[in-house]
Amino acid sequence: MDFLKNHTWQILIILNYTVALSAVVTILLKKVNPTKALSYIIGLLALPFIGLLIYYLFGQEYRKNKIFSRKHVLNQSIIKKIQKELELDSEDINEVDDVLEQKSKVIPLLYNNENSKLTIRNEVKLIKNGDEKFKILFKDLKEAQYHIHLEYFVIKDDKIGTELLNILCDKAKDGLEIRIVIDDVGSSISSKMKRKLKDCGIEMHPFMPVRFSNSTGKMNYRDHRKIVVIDGKIGYVGGVNVSDNYINAYNDRYWRDTHIRLTGEAVKPLQILFFTTWDFVSGDELEISKTYFPEHNCKDNVPLQIAASGPDTDWSNVMEAIFVAITNAEDHVYITTPYFIPNSEIVTALQVLARSNKDVKVIVPKKSDSWIAEYATNSYLEMLLEAGVEVYQYTKGFIHAKTMVVDGVFSSVGTTNMDYRSFNINFEVNALIYDETISSELTEFFNDDLKHSEKLELESWKNRSKRTKLVEAVARLMAPIL
Repeated sequence: MDFLKNHTWQILIILNYTVALSAVVTILLKKVNPTKALSYIIGLLALPFIGLLIYYLFGQEYRKNKIFSRKHVLNQSIIKKIQKELELDSEDINEVDDVLEQKSKVIPLLYNNENSKLTIRNEVKLIKNGDEKFKILFKDLKEAQYHIHLEYFVIKDDKIGTELLNILCDKAKDGLEIRIVIDDVGSSISSKMKRKLKDCGIEMHPFMPVRFSNSTGKMNYRDHRKIVVIDGKIGYVGGVNVSDNYINAYNDRYWRDTHIRLTGEAVKPLQILFFTTWDFVSGDELEISKTYFPEHNCKDNVPLQIAASGPDTDWSNVMEAIFVAITNAEDHVYITTPYFIPNSEIVTALQVLARSNKDVKVIVPKKSDSWIAEYATNSYLEMLLEAGVEVYQYTKGFIHAKTMVVDGVFSSVGTTNMDYRSFNINFEVNALIYDETISSELTEFFNDDLKHSEKLELESWKNRSKRTKLVEAVARLMAPIL
C-alpha cells in the first residue's frame, strides 16, 4: 500500500500510456484520414488523460459501430412490400432523367446507399418560419383520424409546445394512436406534462436517454430529425422544432426557418424511417400493418427522395448527396445554413465550382445562437471568399433554415446543417426534391433573405483582428463537439 501511495502518479501515467498506445494501434489499423489520425495520436501521446478523454468522446469511428439495428422493421413483409411498390419503372426514371440531366446522379447514389426510393407522385408545400408551420400543422393534427407520429430534436412544453401537446391529448382521447420520440438532450418536458400525456394514452419515448453513469458515449448521438406523419398521408420535415424560439410572434429576435409539408408517396419512406426509430426507443417489436401506409390520391408529380443519415447508416448519405449535387452543378448553387463547419470535401467542392465561374452563394447568420459555432463558422469564410464564393451574413435575426438549390432543378430541405455533427454524428433527414417549381420558390426565399443580409468582401474580411482570428481557430478545433 505504501508503494502505491508513493507512486500513484507514476502508476496512473503508465496506465494512461498503456491504454493510449492501444488506442494508437486501433487508429492505425482503421486507416482513417491521415490528418485526423495524426491529430488524435499527438493528442493521446502529448496530453495524458485529456487525450484519452477527447478520443473516447469524439474519436470513435461512428459508422463502424452501429448504434441500433433496423432489421426488425425493414424485414417485415409489409415494409418489403411497400418498398417494392415504390420502385419506379424505366419509363418513370427516364422521364426524371430528361428533366434533371446530370443532377439525376444523386438519385442512384441515394438508392445505392440507403435504399432511398425516388417517389414521383407527391405534392410539396414550402413553409416559411414556425408561425406558418404550426398554423398549418395544428389544422392537420385536429383533422387526423387514425394515428399521429412525431419525432423531434426539440419539444418544449412552453406556449407553442403546450398547445401542440394538448391537441395530441385531445386526439388520443378520441381514440387515435399517438407516438412521440423526443431527443433526451434537445427536449425539455416537465414531469407534469409527461404524466398528462401518459394518462391520455400517448406513448412517448426519449431517444438515447443520457444518465450520468453512461452519458459520455451517448452525448454525441443525438436525434436531430423533425418528422411528423399524420394518418400515413401527410408528412412534415424541415428545420422547425417545437419551441417558442421558433415563433416570431413570441420573440423579439426574428427567427428565419424553412419547413415542408408533404402528401403522396414520399410519406411512406418517412413513415418507415419513423418506425425504425420507434422500434429502437420503445423496445417493442411493433407489428406494422398496411393501415399505416394508405393509398393516396395525390395528382401532383414532384419527384422526391427522403434521405436519412446517422451513425446507423453505412454512409454519410445526406452529405454525399449534397457533394454530388454541388460537383454536378452547371450554373449555380445557393446554400442557406445556420452553421457552416463543413468537412474538406464540401469546402473543396464549393471552391472548385466558384473558381469554374459558377454562381455560388452561401447565407449564414451574422449573429448565431452559439458564439462558439459563430466563430467556428467565420473561420471558414475567408477560404470561400478567396475562391470567389459569395458569402452573405443574415442580419434580420437568426437564420436557421437548412436549404440548397442547384441549377433551378434540384433542391434540398431538411434538418442537416453544413457541419461536422450533421454529417457524421447526428441522426438527420432531408427531402431531396427534383422539381423546377419548388426550386424556383426556394430561390425566391433565398433572394428575399439576401435583401436582409450583408455581403462579405474579401479584403475587409481579411482585416479582422488577430485576436478574432485566434478565437476562430480555437473554435474551429472544437468543431466535432459543436
